[in-house]
Amino acid sequence: MHGAKELCTFATNPEFARMSFLQRLNPSIVATSYRERARASLGALIGISLTGLVSSLALGSDVNLPLLIAPMGASAVLLFAAPTSPLAQPWSILGGNVVAALVGVTCALLVPEPLVAASLAIGLAIAAMLMLNCLHPPSGAVALTAVLGGGAIRDAGYWFVLSPVAVNSALIVLVALLFNNLTGRRYPHLVPPRGNPLHATSDAPPTQRGVTIADMKTAIADYDEIVALSPEELEALLHKAQIRAFARRSGDLTCRDIMSRDMLTVSGRENLKTAWRMLVTRQLTALPVVTSSGELEGLVSLADFAGHAALDRDGGLKRGLRSRLHAAVRRRRLPESVADVMTRRVQSALPETPIGALVSPMADQGIHLMPIVDHQNRLVGIITQSDLLAALFESRTGG
Repeated sequence: MHGAKELCTFATNPEFARMSFLQRLNPSIVATSYRERARASLGALIGISLTGLVSSLALGSDVNLPLLIAPMGASAVLLFAAPTSPLAQPWSILGGNVVAALVGVTCALLVPEPLVAASLAIGLAIAAMLMLNCLHPPSGAVALTAVLGGGAIRDAGYWFVLSPVAVNSALIVLVALLFNNLTGRRYPHLVPPRGNPLHATSDAPPTQRGVTIADMKTAIADYDEIVALSPEELEALLHKAQIRAFARRSGDLTCRDIMSRDMLTVSGRENLKTAWRMLVTRQLTALPVVTSSGELEGLVSLADFAGHAALDRDGGLKRGLRSRLHAAVRRRRLPESVADVMTRRVQSALPETPIGALVSPMADQGIHLMPIVDHQNRLVGIITQSDLLAALFESRTGG
């Protein structure tokens, strides 16, 4: 009934009804950039070339078995074009190909009729891969190759599992590991640790407390079909889509519209006591540090002061023997100016940046103050968490 209900939904959907038959056959895949297409193609070229070359050097060219089996081409598509897919992870490829080869060789040896042996090999290989959590679509071709690959493969028996299947699989995974990481694609696709790394707590960051991983897993279980994306990857995509949707709903609201222009700033040459008093008396968490020409150099915050033990409660320097010995052991002079304690690498935004782009860094990364700079890196405004919260409230209430 579940399937019938889905068909009924599709049939009554006006948009689906307007689609031509050919349009319905076309997969709904969002096109990637030309750079990513070139990266994936180059990766597959290098992967297959090196796998074949190393296999020939390791096994010799006089062996009867093929040095490179055809299913490696399908594995290369997943490894280099879809490296985040659960079907492309190392265990999926190594485990899936080896298990499929074992099943295929066994069926070929026990079942004399090739068609029956091939059918059994495919069915049993899929069942085994699902039970062992190593589903890999090209492994189905490995099972078929073990049965229908010809006399040399049949005569090799279980040696076919090791060479070339296991050797090819290990080599192409190694190439994918190197190539993907060198070209900016994390592989294996490790699941990020849950919780809030900023505060070392188990709660998810504020912007990720809507749909959870558990919700994703439950939805996939209810869907009851193999999904080529992990729950973590689906959650990340949903989070990006929510940010985009908010930016669309908030219209043209940019940093220029909500930033404060009457700013308190400090020079890097300013002494620490002055900067400390500005923070405390004005009840600020951070101050932008600018040059004489107004360019942003960094931020000095209460956390920067707290991180230097040479400062007393009033922001003055501790001149005692203990502090001097500590500084001498660490071969560091005591900080004296703002430039000695400030944070130089800070995030900033342009005036035309949509405010939706500030939600994740200011909510999840603990950024209390976002400097707004022009294209010459001159400070033109600041946005605090309070500014952003007020703007979000007004945009939701239509104020």
